[in-house]
Amino acid sequence: MCKKIVSILLCFILAVPFCASVSAESKVDVSAPSAVLIEAQSRKILSDKNPYERRACASVTKVMTLLLVMEALDSGKIKLGDTLTASAHAASMGGSDIWLEEGEKMSVDDLIKATAVASANDAAVVLAEAVCGSEKTFVAEMNKKAKELGMKRTTFKNCNGLDEKDHLTCAYDVALMSAELVKHKKIFDYTSIWIDELRGGKTQIVNTNKLLKHYNGITGLKTGTTDEAGCCMSATAERDGLSLIAVVLGCDNGTKRFADCANLLDYGFAEYTVKKLTLPEKAEKPVKVKGGMKDTLYLRCEKPGTMIVKRAAGEKLLTECKIKKDLIAPIKAGDTIGEVNYYSGKELLKKCRITAKNTIEKMTFQSVLSSMYRNMIKW
Repeated sequence: MCKKIVSILLCFILAVPFCASVSAESKVDVSAPSAVLIEAQSRKILSDKNPYERRACASVTKVMTLLLVMEALDSGKIKLGDTLTASAHAASMGGSDIWLEEGEKMSVDDLIKATAVASANDAAVVLAEAVCGSEKTFVAEMNKKAKELGMKRTTFKNCNGLDEKDHLTCAYDVALMSAELVKHKKIFDYTSIWIDELRGGKTQIVNTNKLLKHYNGITGLKTGTTDEAGCCMSATAERDGLSLIAVVLGCDNGTKRFADCANLLDYGFAEYTVKKLTLPEKAEKPVKVKGGMKDTLYLRCEKPGTMIVKRAAGEKLLTECKIKKDLIAPIKAGDTIGEVNYYSGKELLKKCRITAKNTIEKMTFQSVLSSMYRNMIKW
């Protein structure tokens, strides 16, 4: 009997690490070996499957390339109307491309279009060289940006996603860089294109994102396929103010890739909604202060904005406003006076800081004399 109990206990103990490795947020059945669904603004994970497993991601790499290009546009380093010249290196790219020839000229606008819509490897390199002088320097900037975004499992070796040793990322990291890219709304001018043309109509390009044809709310973002990576995708969609990003890596074929992303997005839109949060009146109501040259302190609170919540939660959000009691001078403008907390059940969803809007000096004999003197001058 004792041996049987020990055997059962051992089985349970051995099972615990395995169970712990399965995410509690895995809600969607997907064929991809690695996947994640996040809300774009909060980066909150809504569903996942091996989201931190390092894998190749093929041309989904171009999400980072396009991010750095968008930043270069914002800074004025390059302009959409600029004409760029294809280098021998850019023209030598294989795989998906627009067959640029060495010395061929094309506008930044068309090169972005070629990269985002047709996943052109040669166009991506031309843009990289324009932004940083060389693809090698550009890739260094890609890795630097990845570190800034908290992409801990990502190493880029090139700017277009062609298979290369140690060119690896993970589904969650792809979601992070996708969320950063979609902050640049201009990118949707390209990622929402289905069919377009280049070279004055001589070259037709068709978007590799087939979800554009049938998925309600789809806005982008990038597909990728290589022998090593399999079929990959980062898909973005928005409905009723809810912006979602679904990432799948390593699918067996394109059909499964699009089905997996659609299933993830369907789950997100069915289960979650965006709720506008309001501040309680108490959060910015003046309070009394003891021992100061003034007795009234005005308050300022961070604006709560919106919050993604489960539809089932409905109006069940709870708001808690905490303000320090028995405030005593001195108090400086910007000092923390309290906080507003938003809960769904016992889960803390958001915290907003309440700060002092004005400064109140401590009352001293010297400060009273100074105040009396100033008042006498006014008289």
